[in-house]
Amino acid sequence: MTVARTWSVALTGLDGALVEVEADLSRQTPDFKIIGLPDKALGEAHQRVHNACENSGVQLPRRRITVNLSPASLPKQGAGFDLAIAVAALATEQSLDPRSLRATVHLGELGLDGRLRPVPGVLPAVLAAARAGITRVAVPHANRAEAELVEGMEVLGAVSLLQVLRWHGLDVEDRDLVPVGAAEPADAPAPVLELAEVIGQRDAVDAIVLAAAGGHHVLMSGPPGAGKTMLARRLPGILPDLDDAAALQAASVRSLSGAGVVRLERTPPFEAPHHTASVAALVGGGSRVIRPGAIARASGGVLFLDEAGEFAGGALDALREPLENGVIQIQRAGASAVFPARFQLVLATNPCPCGSYGVPGGDCVCPPAGIRRYLGRLSGPIRDRIDIELSVRRVSVAHTQAAGQRGITTAEARARVAAARHLAAGRLRATPWRTNAEVSGAWLRQGPCAPPPLVRRPLDAALHRGALTLRGYDRVLRVAWTHADLAGRDRLEIDDIGRALYLKKGATPL
Repeated sequence: MTVARTWSVALTGLDGALVEVEADLSRQTPDFKIIGLPDKALGEAHQRVHNACENSGVQLPRRRITVNLSPASLPKQGAGFDLAIAVAALATEQSLDPRSLRATVHLGELGLDGRLRPVPGVLPAVLAAARAGITRVAVPHANRAEAELVEGMEVLGAVSLLQVLRWHGLDVEDRDLVPVGAAEPADAPAPVLELAEVIGQRDAVDAIVLAAAGGHHVLMSGPPGAGKTMLARRLPGILPDLDDAAALQAASVRSLSGAGVVRLERTPPFEAPHHTASVAALVGGGSRVIRPGAIARASGGVLFLDEAGEFAGGALDALREPLENGVIQIQRAGASAVFPARFQLVLATNPCPCGSYGVPGGDCVCPPAGIRRYLGRLSGPIRDRIDIELSVRRVSVAHTQAAGQRGITTAEARARVAAARHLAAGRLRATPWRTNAEVSGAWLRQGPCAPPPLVRRPLDAALHRGALTLRGYDRVLRVAWTHADLAGRDRLEIDDIGRALYLKKGATPL
């Protein structure tokens, strides 16, 4: 009896676990069995492996082959195990270097002609292998650039099964095959939109800069054409670049979603799902393989929900957990996946279904019940988790810039945001937080930087009147600290509390 072993990776969300692929050759009726809790796609691997080996000119043993995927209790999905299964099965009889096999993770789907097809989730799988101490990985040629994003990893971007076998020391003649799904040239990064293009809306621009400085959530309410979408799409351009860990996490989510990844994007992601998006589209899920939704894809960046009043109430309420915890957990009968969800939420809504309610010169035709129902889509618990509420007017009645005066540019806003975040990071250096939006309420109220009673008096009065919940109280404190950071102050003043209360209650600019 001969047993050969190599490695692959099983993914559950972004978490990867090493799977030992061991093949056993025994003198029984010829057969090919895969055990170890495979799903249907993985259970069909034996046929793909058999045809790929036959058409590559290497023969599988004519005896009973049993492939075990260990640990057996861990669910495994997809065709990404094909390459590891083929290599382990051939190694039971062929002269492959066992030390090379034991030091290598194999990822990839086999075509019937022996070529390797790309699979999703290569980047998080290679990261899991690196964390486990593996330094060599064989992947399809189309996934090579993605795997090479992990530092210290020796990557073989193989076109075919034969190329992998030669890497492990088998004396076979490679064939000149065209790679499957070769990585296309990288798309040009999305251009950074200029904030100075926003005409008027001075208060709204200042609020967006403040939101970027502290990582705060924003709700903008106003008629169509007021510039809500224009403002939201300029928010990623004034946010700081992603660091290495955040960029790898964002790229891993894109890889798991099936998108091509050839480089680390430093610009924070921007996700804007349509208002017809389902709960699953926002949260993520799937019947067999759990895929990330828009919430996870926006982690580290901005999730923009335009026409928020048109979203299904259940879809909006699904945001409660990630807004509070920074993660989203998806439960299925056979698996549980956790995805990152540390994003900035930007909601934009009209004041009523027709958009003319309360607009000077507008003629609203919506019945009162329709307006209440429309605004009721944004439930109280969701609005309580919003830090900044803005009423945005149309430019025709907004305060426009004086002749020759320009608004703040993206570069200027970005510099202000960076300076404010530097002050916040210094104040929070002894804590696990780095932005004001992440700080716990207890630390804000009772920590070393808690404001004195005189400064927080307006906030205490609002809480006493019932105008704020305790969660809202903490959120106002977070915004107040960001306002102080933008002003370059190291302590809160009563004006910071007043401005934060003004933004929380959504007062209309004069």
